[in-house]
Amino acid sequence: MKNRLKSQDENIVYGRNVVLELLKLEKCNIKEILLQSGIHKSFRDELVKLLNNRDIKITELNKREFENISNGQSAQGIMAKVAPYKYSSLEEILEFTEDKKEGPFLLILDGIEDPHNLGAIIRSSVAFGVHGIILPERRSVHVNSTVFKSSSGTVSYARICIETNLNSTIDFLKKKGFWIYGSDANASNLSYDSNYKGSIALIIGNEGKGISRLTREKCDILIKIPIFGKVESLNASVAAGILMYDITRFRNL
Repeated sequence: MKNRLKSQDENIVYGRNVVLELLKLEKCNIKEILLQSGIHKSFRDELVKLLNNRDIKITELNKREFENISNGQSAQGIMAKVAPYKYSSLEEILEFTEDKKEGPFLLILDGIEDPHNLGAIIRSSVAFGVHGIILPERRSVHVNSTVFKSSSGTVSYARICIETNLNSTIDFLKKKGFWIYGSDANASNLSYDSNYKGSIALIIGNEGKGISRLTREKCDILIKIPIFGKVESLNASVAAGILMYDITRFRNL
């Protein structure tokens, strides 16, 4: 099994609420804040208060300089340069889970292509105690500035690795004692009725196609969220959040 450990280029995130949320995080990866000259004094005062002796540079730009960098984004007069995201290796993630009494809980994303979905999934994974996220190297979005923004900065708390071959990774996890659960709208097992004891990995598929055929065949159990209204399917990030909640609820009862 081969994995790919890498980091991305520096990201720029835009907008007042996003930058303020990032600054409120204990683990803040902001390296520099860019302000458009003339920004409201009350906001500047709030910003200075949040910085509170942090080693974060503030650079003030005129309107033209600011717009050249923001490139048409709705920045509300503020941008932040965020340090490159550092990916983990799968071995590092498994090492982190060794002392977890409840057993490892991993998330495998099979072809999530929308950065907004990835950001939302990462935020839910941090909320529900997922120990690590596995992304495929190809046909998948990776961590970028949109993911940072959509996750409200919580990507800084997530352990994410990139694997060249998901099916080989699943085989490796099975040898390590993992049970593999796959999200499938046609499954017979309901998500809230399943047993999630021990070491588990949950697979969430592509927004339109779901889990790929070969990957689905490697799942030990397929689960679904019961839908009672006039909707055929849920957004990938919404479904992922519900399934992570069901798993975490079971494991903490």
